[in-house]
This record gives sequence, structure tokens and C-alpha cells, in this order.
Amino acid sequence: MTPAINLARKKKISYTIHQYEHDPNHSSYGLEAAEAIGQSPEKVFKTLLFSLNGEPRTLAVAIIPVDQKLNLKLAAKAAGAKKAEMANPDIAQKTTGYIVGGISPLGQKKALPTFIHISAKEQETVCVSAGKRGLEIELAPQDLAGLTRGTFTQLCLEEA
Repeated sequence: MTPAINLARKKKISYTIHQYEHDPNHSSYGLEAAEAIGQSPEKVFKTLLFSLNGEPRTLAVAIIPVDQKLNLKLAAKAAGAKKAEMANPDIAQKTTGYIVGGISPLGQKKALPTFIHISAKEQETVCVSAGKRGLEIELAPQDLAGLTRGTFTQLCLEEA
């Protein structure tokens, strides 16, 4: 069990675990997960850490669909910061307790401000990493927000 699964179990929320064989040669952890578990990319979300105002250790979490790109201006605005940049992977791993490609928004070592892309609210359930590569947890978006103390907001520019 991972800390993410343990948290969901402890809080008695409804969830489903999806496990698959991770391919280290796949170009995208998130798209690999969507393909492997047979879900549309709009329903599978990736967990990204970003740093605020040039402070590498001042981090926040963005949870966005795997086929989207985080807009750092929107992320900074959501976090009430002047600017945002992607977090250093080593710092992200140390802060969350998870490895890149398996960072779950649930059960992180340190509670961070968390922002969930608004499109999650349109889904009955969403899938996020359960804490290691090849493991996803599917749960209601409202439960995801509750467990992460997350806020739904616009984090990606809509594709034209």
C-alpha cells in the first residue's frame, strides 16, 4: 500500500485501484497510464509541482488532464503568486515522498497548496497516480479535492 491508498482507505472514500506494467521507454507517464487502464486522457490527471516567485522550495501542486499542458501564469494566479515555474524534480521528490512519474496528489509528506483543473468537475470520477509508476487511483473529483484540500480552477489554456 502507498500513502495515497492508505489515506483514501482511512478517510473511507470510494475508490478503485488500476495497476499496469510501467514501460520505462514510454514518452509520457500520464498518457501511458490512460492507455494502459483504458481511460480517456480527459479523465486521467497528472500531478505537477511548481515553485512560486523564484523560491525553489516554495511549492504548490497542479492536477491537470494528462493531455494538457500547465499554464504557469494561470498556476501563479491560482496560488496568489507573481510567477511560477516547474519545480526541480529532486526537490519535488523530497517534498512529496514520491518519485517523478509516480507523484500522487494524495498522502504527500508535506501538505502543499493544491489546485485541480476545473475540467475534473465535469467527470464522474478521475484517475490520479496512487503513488508509484504503474498504479492509479480512481475517485470522485470532490473526494480528490477534499483529501488534498484542493481548489478547482483554470490551469490550462484551452486548445483552439
